[in-house]
Amino acid sequence: METETCDHCGRREESGAATLTWTTSVEHGRRRTYCDSCSRTHLRAMEGKLDSEYW
Repeated sequence: METETCDHCGRREESGAATLTWTTSVEHGRRRTYCDSCSRTHLRAMEGKLDSEYW
């Protein structure tokens, strides 16, 4: 199985059920993945389309 890594906090999980609640985005042409915890914490910034470098 492939391992997913959160691009914000570095959390690592095996792909599958554990990563179903993770968020993905594309910033500057690069796919970014965020764990459920970081997604909840930075939800407003994500909805406002702010790049993760400003969180």
